[in-house]
Amino acid sequence: MKQKFFFLFSALYFLIAAAIQGQPVDVLIKNGHVIDPKNKIDAVMDIAIRDNKIFEVSPKINKEAKKVIDASGLYITPGLIDIHGHHFFGTENDAYLSNSFTALPPDGFTFRSGVTTVVDAGGSGWRNFHTFKSQTIEHSKTRVFAFLNIVGSGMRGGAYEQNLSDMDAKLTAMVAKQYPQYIVGIKLAHYASHEWDPTERAVKAGELAGIPVMIDFGGCEPPLSMETLLMEKLRPGDILTHCYGQTKGRMHVVENGNVQPYAVNAQKRGVIFDVGHGGGSFVFEQAIPAIKQGFKPNSISTDLHTGSMNAGMKDMSNVMSKLLNIGLTLNEVITCSTWNPAQIINKKELGHLSVGAPADVAILSVDKGSFGYVDVNGIKITGDKKLVCQMTLRDGEIVWDLNGLSGTIAK
Repeated sequence: MKQKFFFLFSALYFLIAAAIQGQPVDVLIKNGHVIDPKNKIDAVMDIAIRDNKIFEVSPKINKEAKKVIDASGLYITPGLIDIHGHHFFGTENDAYLSNSFTALPPDGFTFRSGVTTVVDAGGSGWRNFHTFKSQTIEHSKTRVFAFLNIVGSGMRGGAYEQNLSDMDAKLTAMVAKQYPQYIVGIKLAHYASHEWDPTERAVKAGELAGIPVMIDFGGCEPPLSMETLLMEKLRPGDILTHCYGQTKGRMHVVENGNVQPYAVNAQKRGVIFDVGHGGGSFVFEQAIPAIKQGFKPNSISTDLHTGSMNAGMKDMSNVMSKLLNIGLTLNEVITCSTWNPAQIINKKELGHLSVGAPADVAILSVDKGSFGYVDVNGIKITGDKKLVCQMTLRDGEIVWDLNGLSGTIAK
C-alpha cells in the first residue's frame, strides 16, 4: 500500500511540475551579459522571472513569456544595494537627517540608478524609529533597512549628536531586536570630542543585538587614532564608512601618498571599508592611490541626501562609474554594489540571481566616451566609461525603463 501511494504521489508531483514548467513566465530577459558574483556568473545568459522570483538563469531559455526584454549589449546584475543613504525624510525644522527636509524619499532616487535596496544610515534612533518605519519603510517600493543611531533621537545634527547621555546601548539594542526585519546595524556619526565612549556604546549595542556597527569617524583636533578604532575598537564585520574621505579631524587611510599599514591590517581582520561618498567624504587624492596600491573598498555606497545628490556624488551609478574609471574592474564594482553589501548587512537572500531569489534586477549599459567626474573638493578626472541604468525590476516588476526596453514599438 505504501509503495502504491509513493508512486501515486511521485506521478502527481511530476505532473504538477510539468504543468508549472509549461506555463509562461512573467518576464524573460534575453541576450544580456549577466554578472552575478555570488554564483560566479560572468557571461551572456537569459533570465526568466515568475511570481516575483528568479525562475531560471541559463544560456538559452525557450519559454513563452508575458514580457520579453532584449538586453543585447547590456549587463544584467542583481538589484543594487546602497548601504549608506539618508531616507528619513520629513518636515521637521532643524532636524538635519532625522525626519527632515535634507533626507530623501527612497523611490524617487533609487530605481533610476538600479538600486532596489537601501539602508538608512542613522537617521533614526530608538526614540523615533517607529516614525521612520511607518512613514518611510512601509510606504516605499524600494526595500528599506536601517542602521539605528546610537543617539536616541537620531541624526538631528548639532548638539543632539554630541549628547552622550542619549547614547544608550541597551535601549538601542532593544529596539534593534524588536525589528530585526528592518534594523541591520548600529550607526555612530559626527561625534566631536576626545572620548571613546560613543564608539564603545555603539559597539556594545551591536554586540547585544548581534548586528554590525557603522562608524562615521572624525571631528576632533588633534584627531583620535584611526589605528585604535580599526584595530582595537571595531569588530570583524563592523564598518568604517567614508573610507576615501579626507576631512579635518580624522586620520586617513592614505598619508603622504601611501596606504597606511593599519588600514590594510584592519581589512584583513574583517573590518569593512565602505565608500559612503556623500557631499564631503570622497577625494581622488585618497581613492586613486589606495586603489592603485591594492586597497579596494568592500562596499560602494552614496551617502545620499540633498547636499550630495546635487554635487560631485550625484547617484549610485555615478559613484560606481568613478570607481570603474580609477581602477576597479566591472566585476569588482558590481560585487561591491550587490553581493558584498548583502553579506555585510546579513541579508543573504539578496544581492544575487539564484533561482528562487527575489527578482530584483538591474540592467546597465557601459557607455563609452569622454566623461567628467568630480570629487567633493571639486577635483576633476576624465574617464572613458559611464554606467547608465537602462532598466530596474523590483520583485519582478519593471519600476524604471530609461529607453523603453519593455515598450511596444509604435506603428
